Amino acid sequence: MGKQDYYEVLGVSRQAEEEEIKKAYRKLALKYHPDRNPGKKEAEEYFKEAAEAYEVLHDPQKRRMYDTYGHEGLQGSGFSGFHGFEDIFSSFGDIFQDFFFGFGGSSRTQTASQPGNDLLYDMTLSFEEAVFGVEKEIQVQTFVECDRCSGSGAEPGTKETTCPMCQGSGQVVQSQGFFRISTTCSRCHGAGRVLVSPCSHCRGQGRVKQPKRVEVKVPAGVDTGTRLRLRGEGESGYRGGLSGDLYVRLNVKPHESFERDGDNLYGKVAISFVQAALGDQVEVSTLEGKKTIHIQPGTQPGSVIRFPGDGVPRLRGNGRGDFFFEVQVKIPARLSPRQEELLRELMEIEKKGGEEKVRKWPWPRHKDREKDASSSHSREAMS
Repeated sequence: MGKQDYYEVLGVSRQAEEEEIKKAYRKLALKYHPDRNPGKKEAEEYFKEAAEAYEVLHDPQKRRMYDTYGHEGLQGSGFSGFHGFEDIFSSFGDIFQDFFFGFGGSSRTQTASQPGNDLLYDMTLSFEEAVFGVEKEIQVQTFVECDRCSGSGAEPGTKETTCPMCQGSGQVVQSQGFFRISTTCSRCHGAGRVLVSPCSHCRGQGRVKQPKRVEVKVPAGVDTGTRLRLRGEGESGYRGGLSGDLYVRLNVKPHESFERDGDNLYGKVAISFVQAALGDQVEVSTLEGKKTIHIQPGTQPGSVIRFPGDGVPRLRGNGRGDFFFEVQVKIPARLSPRQEELLRELMEIEKKGGEEKVRKWPWPRHKDREKDASSSHSREAMS
């Protein structure tokens, strides 16, 4: 009885691609594997027949020969199939490893080097440092590259060599019946290479743990919660691996006189009720020193005076925010006889002339501050 058509054995068409042929063979190999069908001669024959069909159809040269001349053409080229299970497992060791450890997977050999971990450092800044930026040196306890072996992990004058246990594959194959089970090599841990003489300083790690100083440039305009990323300033990698990153998380102390809302700053200026009524020039403190404010006559309590462009530098953009001052009118708790005399005279004048309506400019809060400050009730600062 002649041999069955190989395409029919695998259940694929003559136009099937290599991946389709491989999947078809996988399905049949798992179904008729001898360890899954102990003592079943028919299953063993199917298993051998599927292996023979795959051997021919997955090889481009043998497949062309078969498509042209059939089974006779293969016999004439010297191909006579498999003589036993050992031949099959020997020929298809890689594919059986794919089947039982992830079909279509790549080699499990790992690189000896491994990247270092990222680090997180918490930094506290003063209000001024956050607004204007600052450069600071910090110290972190981390892994740094070994000076003796320059990160290789090998004693100077020596180098890595092929692992004698796995012969460089990173895997050790063990046979259990007809199955071949592949596990990571315990000697090289999957790297395929081992150190002949590990570095005496770092014991083959290529890194040592010690304090490390890092310069941190804090840009102007940062705020609490801002995180800075310093590439490559984290842990050094294992045996020459890439270094991790250092993340600096910022916390900004509050200011005793000013308040920040986004890119804008807010402060207060206290004047007497006489200065509010007659107008005056007063000095106020800002983050950049003293500035002079011109108080317009008739300035009301709660009105806002604005210094354009004197706020916080924009972290992601050009320019700066604004500085707003709320006017607070102080009422004296005690009066001199002369002050009382003048005020009583003023009160008599007001009674005779009628009480004037006073416009109220409520102090804006949060995001409404900027809007209110630009209204007609605001007073522009003059320096």
